[in-house]
Amino acid sequence: MGIAIRPALSWSDVFSFEDYGELLVLMRNPLIAAIALGIVGGLIGVFIMQRDMAFAVHGISELSFAGAALALLVGGSVVFGSLAGAIVAALIIGLLGARARDRNSIVGVLMPFGLGLGILFLSLYEGRSANRFSLLTGQIVAVGDTDLAWLLGISAVVFVGLIVVWNPLRFDSLDPQSAEARGLPVQGLSLVFMLLLGAIVAAAVHIIGALLVMALLVTPAAAAMRIAHGPVAVPLLSAAFGLVSAAGGILLAIAGTLPVSPYITTISFAIYLVCRIVAWRRDRVVASRRTPAEAH
Repeated sequence: MGIAIRPALSWSDVFSFEDYGELLVLMRNPLIAAIALGIVGGLIGVFIMQRDMAFAVHGISELSFAGAALALLVGGSVVFGSLAGAIVAALIIGLLGARARDRNSIVGVLMPFGLGLGILFLSLYEGRSANRFSLLTGQIVAVGDTDLAWLLGISAVVFVGLIVVWNPLRFDSLDPQSAEARGLPVQGLSLVFMLLLGAIVAAAVHIIGALLVMALLVTPAAAAMRIAHGPVAVPLLSAAFGLVSAAGGILLAIAGTLPVSPYITTISFAIYLVCRIVAWRRDRVVASRRTPAEAH
């Protein structure tokens, strides 16, 4: 007589849509925060890609994590702590890393320092272990009304700041030498951008965790740039991809038993993968239509 073997992991262990409606009402704050973060993160991601600063995002997130961990240790606001850490990192990188080589070396120094500080503060924290884990991988249930106000305020400030400096920042991002020759304050623009980046990284750390912020600040823009090239189409697509990733991840996480970050990163990566496939197929079609003379 055979013995039935139960799978180690079943579908119900990952998703359970029982009482989904009631849970959705309870998760209103995280969903609102994720929508705002997805849109603004997608917009600023365009400049992150144009300025080749994906590595800097990770460096800022590590000091943001350290600030959040310190706030958790002393009983302060985690959002304010992560914001303070991110702003400090952004200022250091913006002031000392004008050139790409200097910037990368500074980020390389800040990353282990911030991670080490964060781990130190968490090791001293005697509260719930779930609070420690959430700083690295995101949290869904801990967005109260006060935290939501902070997150929406940060997102609004970053959004307005981007709109104000959009055209000169885009010029500086695409052609910094010409922008400087035209008399644009490129150093000031760079510093403003770093401050805006630090602020939105702090918000992202609170939702998706310090280790995975690039899923919302880099991947949507990278995906959009694969299938679009216009000055309007790329930001709109990037914002849309960020919105779908963040909101979709929250909606799945409500029914799931895993942290929010795996859902958000999976959706974000799937969008990027689809965009790469679409771009590859489009390039093949264009190449097949070229005449032999055009090919050479």
